Amino acid sequence: TAAPTALFFKYNTSLGPPYQVLIDTNFINFSIRNKLDICQSMMDCLYAKCTAYITDCVMAELEKLGQKYRVALRIAKDPKFERLPCTHTGTYADDCIVERVTQHKCYCVATCDRDLKRRIRKIPGVPIMYIHSHKYAIERLPDASHGVGGGKP
Repeated sequence: TAAPTALFFKYNTSLGPPYQVLIDTNFINFSIRNKLDICQSMMDCLYAKCTAYITDCVMAELEKLGQKYRVALRIAKDPKFERLPCTHTGTYADDCIVERVTQHKCYCVATCDRDLKRRIRKIPGVPIMYIHSHKYAIERLPDASHGVGGGKP
């Protein structure tokens, strides 16, 4: 498929408030460690209403991590997060998230995973939310020139 490379330089029109944010497993864990309320911190970062999405794969990963991550699992089960059902086999959340944002360019991806960030950067027009200095920052969202690395392709 021909990737719309113009999205690297131009605004991704399917992205806009309310922002749809796909949350990765480790983003929840790092948010807890940094004592950040996920929904509130997202709004503080993007200055707009956000809808947080958690895929079945991320839930499965949290369940597999066991007792140590029970707080993260409890937070992920909160009804303020929208659940996205997965249709593929396996429960590897990184592949699931990459596949989903490749097909639907309407999501931001919230992750602290270096490898996943590297994979997402190759997809034009998909902003990445991460944690920097105990707050959320956004990378590659043209409107959000605040935050670390905001707005650059």
